[in-house]
Amino acid sequence: MSMPNIKPSDKIAVGAVLDPVSQAAATVTTGWVSMQVAENLLAILQVGAFGASATVDAKLQQASDSTGTGAKDITGKAITQMVAAGGNNKQIMINVRSEELDVTNAFCFVRLSVTVGTAATLISALLLQLDGRYQPIAQPASVTQTIS
Repeated sequence: MSMPNIKPSDKIAVGAVLDPVSQAAATVTTGWVSMQVAENLLAILQVGAFGASATVDAKLQQASDSTGTGAKDITGKAITQMVAAGGNNKQIMINVRSEELDVTNAFCFVRLSVTVGTAATLISALLLQLDGRYQPIAQPASVTQTIS
């Protein structure tokens, strides 16, 4: 059911970020985001200019707490490797629902892991919390302005 009187910013929250950076060849991750706050998460990865022959891989991982206990990949939540030859300025979105986690073993935290290979590449990412269990969904302190 649509609720036109609810602002989009009340239904979506920034869960974690990878701020824009020229990322050297390495793996970087967001912080862990609780699925107890929201029913769904959306990871958005932005890749700007690739370094020469660079590659970018990304995946969602799950853990049983905010420190990453038992961290493991979420089945089916990894991208097809992006390569410099594919062109610059691309975006990737990865969706995950709470029921896709290993809930039997109490996994309820998610993070985005991005691996840049070969050469520095411009990247940034957002892990958005959607469909908050209670609304409005709280924004982190890094969100300094919300314009209605």
